[in-house]
Amino acid sequence: MSLTIAIVAHDEKKKALADWVDRHKELLRAHRLIATATTGALVGRSCPELRIDPVKSGPLGGDQQIGAMIAEGKIDLLIFFPDPLSAMPHDVDVKALLRLALVYDTPCAFNASSADCVVASGMLERLSSADRARL
Repeated sequence: MSLTIAIVAHDEKKKALADWVDRHKELLRAHRLIATATTGALVGRSCPELRIDPVKSGPLGGDQQIGAMIAEGKIDLLIFFPDPLSAMPHDVDVKALLRLALVYDTPCAFNASSADCVVASGMLERLSSADRARL
């Protein structure tokens, strides 16, 4: 079965996330990608062949929307590249998102190295034959 993967990045990390997605776009195209609005737009410009379903931008509630999807069991993986060196005006929302990912035991990657470990684990390649046939 395909996974639903949430992708989120703070402003200073958006390019790093877009670069990571571009490196792994062949694997990611088999999955549903959910992204906060600004991150999704940037990734979409660099990887137009990927379908990215947007939610609101982080400061406007996108982090909370993704958190709600995690609580509902609708997110299989969170790839979130935060900027640890900048204060975030919506820091409370970011902490809530992380808390939900921890409470619901959602696999997470917080930088290119940890996201590469997810890829190396084979998690993104575990598709059913029915899913492969649809692609």
